[in-house]
Amino acid sequence: MPLPGQPLRKLGFLTIGVFDPADPGPGHRATLDVIALGEQLGYDSAWVRHRHLQHGISSPVAVLAAASQRTHRIELGTAVIPLGWENPLRLAEDLATVDLLSGGRLNPGVSVGPPMQWERVQRALYPDTADREDFGYGRVERLLRLVRGEPATDWSGVEGIEVFSDRVQPHSPGLARRLWYGGASLRSARWAGEHGMNFLTSSVVKAEDSVDFAAIQQTQVRAFRAAHPDGERARVSQGLVVIPTDSATPAQRQRYEQYAAGRRGRVGVPQGPGRLLFAEDLVGPAEQIAEQLHAHAGFREVDEVAFALPFSFEPEDYVQILTDIAAHLGPALGWTPTAPAPAP
Repeated sequence: MPLPGQPLRKLGFLTIGVFDPADPGPGHRATLDVIALGEQLGYDSAWVRHRHLQHGISSPVAVLAAASQRTHRIELGTAVIPLGWENPLRLAEDLATVDLLSGGRLNPGVSVGPPMQWERVQRALYPDTADREDFGYGRVERLLRLVRGEPATDWSGVEGIEVFSDRVQPHSPGLARRLWYGGASLRSARWAGEHGMNFLTSSVVKAEDSVDFAAIQQTQVRAFRAAHPDGERARVSQGLVVIPTDSATPAQRQRYEQYAAGRRGRVGVPQGPGRLLFAEDLVGPAEQIAEQLHAHAGFREVDEVAFALPFSFEPEDYVQILTDIAAHLGPALGWTPTAPAPAP
């Protein structure tokens, strides 16, 4: 694990992909530019969030299909697709298609639970079956079976000139090993481990028995690995918000500090009926952030991260933050950038 002297193995970043609803095209293209920049800077992975009926990416799989054609090496992930909005069979088809287009670089992260704003969206989303939909872990299990190539129907054959398969097509053999579960509770961590998935933990956990964020995250990661067939080798990625300021302008530093200060009041205080607990945003020079991370019990359990970019900054801010993470923070954590792949 990345204690001082032990290197961080994989460095990634996460973006929400904001856009102007009056002209959404430029925002989507800017997200593709950010992903391409990540590859140029040597990042190992780029992840996109999933937002419905908001001004952020609603179709990350489509965006990553486009990104797969503008990049050559960087892994492409979703953090996360809420399966309450999805049909697992159709999603399995889309994921396999994009994985093949990307050359096996897709890392789909998923979660379960009722769709956000369920009472307001159910009639549009499930007009005839809202009262019968199951938003529990069974939805992930269906997706896992289909992505792994297990039968989707009990029939295959030929009718006329049409040839039918009994499993999802296309099938991408390595994709199942790259499926992630995004969890915030101890139960989710154990469930993901028991089902052989990778585990995404972020800047949000559930305050079930404590309000010590780092200790809760550490407990969840250890419970995940204890339940996983691969044990200590099971993959976990952490996604805190970090904002290094090494090359930031004075105006950027002020804006970043104001952003973090505006969110600090929720740190250490469980929020809402779910008792969600938020990590503090880390803002400052890379060496200072590296020291804070090395002291973080959750970070010490992982050897790969996908640092989350703040939602409301400008494109030039993201360039500065990503550049400073790659040039200063990553190396301070023992990470080595990957050389850009040659153009085909």
